[in-house]
Amino acid sequence: MRGGRAARLGVAAAVVALIAAAPGVASPFIVQFIINVFLLAILAESWNIIGGFTGYASFGNVAFLGIGAYTTGILLTKASLPLAVALPAGGLAALLLAAAVGLPILRLKGHYFAIATLGVAETMREVVYNVEITGAGTGLVMPIARNPLLFFYLMLGILVAVTAVNWWLANSRFGYGLVAIREDEDAAVAMGIPTALYKTIAFALSGAFCGLAGGVFAYWITFIDPDAVFKVIVTIQMIIMAVFGGAGTVLGPLLGALVLASVSELLSTQVVTLAELFYGVIVILVVLFMPKGLVDVIRRRAFSARAVAATLREYRI
Repeated sequence: MRGGRAARLGVAAAVVALIAAAPGVASPFIVQFIINVFLLAILAESWNIIGGFTGYASFGNVAFLGIGAYTTGILLTKASLPLAVALPAGGLAALLLAAAVGLPILRLKGHYFAIATLGVAETMREVVYNVEITGAGTGLVMPIARNPLLFFYLMLGILVAVTAVNWWLANSRFGYGLVAIREDEDAAVAMGIPTALYKTIAFALSGAFCGLAGGVFAYWITFIDPDAVFKVIVTIQMIIMAVFGGAGTVLGPLLGALVLASVSELLSTQVVTLAELFYGVIVILVVLFMPKGLVDVIRRRAFSARAVAATLREYRI
């Protein structure tokens, strides 16, 4: 088992090394596309912590993306702090916000929790709209980075970190506790799992990585306003990518982000409305044919007419 784990880590390290070398051979357009895929994959993996492993479908993770972006932006522009200080502060601010709002709203379940998190996102957008230090509705203009590849390697580093956390959850006692909460929270309580603490930690971790991604995103696009970083559609995208790839798995959100971002980019170069329609179609297809995600289909080699028919029968579709 240890040998197999070492081999998987070696393969993962080799893949990361190859990706890290991409800017040396790829065109600027491809590099920009890869950065965007990194961003979406980070958000999908972040959501996977609370939505995939813990089973709490958060529709408010974009709030943490926005708080990370604005905290980093304010510290860069108003306090003139270096990025090495501003970026971690953005992640910390998102973590603290997630922990603070998580304590009360994680008592809710199902659609009540989803609606509450959506309310958090909308509330934070309105707060930012009406606070002077954030630039209110006019937004913030970031300093220009001298090295564009900085964003590539920052996004890659955050993606490696959040993927490592997901891998740890899939192989740790804490992660097993989150899965127990997802499967049957009452039974988890009876087993002695401190469910409130576990859920709050998971929500805080999810928020922290969203905040870090938001900080890099803000510096990357050089200008942010409330409408740019508090879009609910961004949360919907991260959910779709995680579910399409396989929620509650390590590689599922990565695969979902890569496939869906690639197809969406291809469609958007043809007809923009097709790209917008694409995500809705994906939701329907996943529900009908891949309820456990693409990773499960690949693992079981189950993409066949017989497997599809079995899925339709199982879910009474």
